[in-house]
Order: sequence, then structure tokens, then C-alpha cells
Amino acid sequence: MIVMGASAALIGVAGATHFLHAGPIVSFLACALALAGVAHVIGEATDQVGNHLSPSATGLVQSAVGSLPELFVCIFSLQAGLVTVVQASLIGSILANVLLVLGLAFAVGGWRHGVLHFESQTPRMIASLLLLAVSALVLPTLANELHLPAASHEQDLAAVCAVVLLLVFAIMTKSMLSQGQRAVPAEAHARAHAWPLATAITVLLVCAGGAVLVSDWFVEALEPAIDTAGISQTFAGLVVVAIAGNAIENVVGIRLAAAGKADLAVSVVLTSALQVAVVIVPILILVSFGIGGSAFTLVIPPILAAALFLSVMVVTVVTVDGQADMVDGAALIGLYIVIATIFWWG
Repeated sequence: MIVMGASAALIGVAGATHFLHAGPIVSFLACALALAGVAHVIGEATDQVGNHLSPSATGLVQSAVGSLPELFVCIFSLQAGLVTVVQASLIGSILANVLLVLGLAFAVGGWRHGVLHFESQTPRMIASLLLLAVSALVLPTLANELHLPAASHEQDLAAVCAVVLLLVFAIMTKSMLSQGQRAVPAEAHARAHAWPLATAITVLLVCAGGAVLVSDWFVEALEPAIDTAGISQTFAGLVVVAIAGNAIENVVGIRLAAAGKADLAVSVVLTSALQVAVVIVPILILVSFGIGGSAFTLVIPPILAAALFLSVMVVTVVTVDGQADMVDGAALIGLYIVIATIFWWG
């Protein structure tokens, strides 16, 4: 209760700095702290949901709640015509999850528990579908760069890819819930202070609403803060906005790995990245056709496409055997730093 009260107070402070125009840097920092507080509460609620559901189902619930702020922020940005910012933040979100967050989870979990072992069927399936989704992002870019006939129909191609990805996600969700690790963790029955499932889900939903508000304030303060700090717009979208928008997964995945719950940690982090690629991106493509702003397509800068494809390939190799350690974590973090450095100068 103390943590929840502190998180509510942080949201109040963030709201005050926003509406009282306390300055971009102050508002930016206040919103970042508020997002971290909400993420901590969602982490505890997700842990409690894990006492009642399987790792696969828990990962789906948590990543769905955690993706709501990012979805609404991107919709508002598309209405304002900020297509480039949306592209950079979405790609940065995938990279941050599969490289930085998963790498930190493996590093922290490996440091505390040695080699982490996790059920490999679900991560293998998620990695395969993530590779498919990334291919749907890369191929339209190649068609555009190679000046193929399809390049003049990028909106139609984007719509087809969006529908296909949503259908694939629906099939994957059904498969994860029916064929994944379905047993409730044995330690859940031994916990004396386990929350009822309804309470845990209610907390998740309330926190999701708070995260939507704070994320909106965060984005409004971001551009003035970038100008004040002298950070490149590309780097800000790819790294700063992406990490802030995934603060929930950042905290939750690392906390779960530190607690030795490798199944939940991998499921939460990879499912979050997958939902960006096969849910948020397709929804934004379809929504952009009807909100009156700029159309959102799958044609992205070639360097981003290459970084995305190589990152997913590396993650697939790391997770395919169902175990990971500090070395794997360090490798993923190192690749993320290299990619982020490329875009430091814009």
C-alpha cells in the first residue's frame, strides 16, 4: 500500500508540473519518475497475476496493459503528423525490449542465480513470429529502395501486411494459451499474501490508466526538453521515448529475472516486443487511414531495417536453447549500445 500511495503521489506531482508549466526539464523528470512508480506497482500486480495464470497467459496480460500508453501516444503523434517520430519510437521499442531489457534481465538474473533456465517452446515461437513481423517491416523498405513496382503502392501493401500480422497474432495467442506452459506455478500456493485474481487485474487496469495520462504529459515535455538538452531528435525517438514508453516492461522483466522467474521474465519481455510489431504497428497503420493525419506505412530508413533484423536474429539464437546467463545478457546490451551510438548524431 505504501508503494501504491507513493506512485499516486508521483503521478500527482507529474500532473502539477504539467499543468502549472514548471518547465520542460522538471516536467520531463517528474513524468519519468511517475512512470517508474507506476511500473513498480504493475510489476507487483503482474507477479500476483502469475500466482493464478500460466507464464504465457501472464506475459500476454502484462504486455497488453503495458502497451496501452505507447499505443495512445503514437495515435496522438500520427494525428499531429509526426510519422518519423512514431517510426523511430516503435522500432526503438522493439530494440529496447529484445536487446536492452532482455539483456539486463539475463545479466541481473545470471548474476544472482547463475544460468537461467526457462521453458523454450514459448520463446522459440515468439522469436519466430517476431522474425516474421520484422520481415514485414523490412520487405516494404527493400521494395522502396530497389524501386520495385510495389513501391508506388506502399499504403496498400502496408494495409495487407497489417491484416496478416493481426491474424498471425490471433493464432499465436490461441496457441500460447492452449499449448504453452499452462500450470500455475507451484510456489503460488505457498504464498501467504497472494492477492485475489480480481484485485490484481483491477490494479493493472488502474495503473494502465495512470500510465496513459503520464505518458501523454511525458511526450508533451519531451520535445522542449530535447531542445534544452541538445539531444538529436532521432536519438530521442529511438532511445529516450522508446525506453520511457516501455518503462513498465523495463522494470517488470528485470524484477522477474532477479527473482529467478525466468519463464515469466522472458515471456513478458519478448511478448511486449512482439505486440509492438504485430499489434501496435498494424493497428496504427489501419487507424492512420481514418484519423485524418499522415498515413503510416512500413517503409523505414534502411539502417533501421538492418538493425532491427540483425537484433531479432541475435535474440533468436540466444533464446532458442531455453537457457541464458550473464554473458548472453552482456552481448545483448552491447549490441544495443552499438546501435544507439550510431544514431547519437542523428
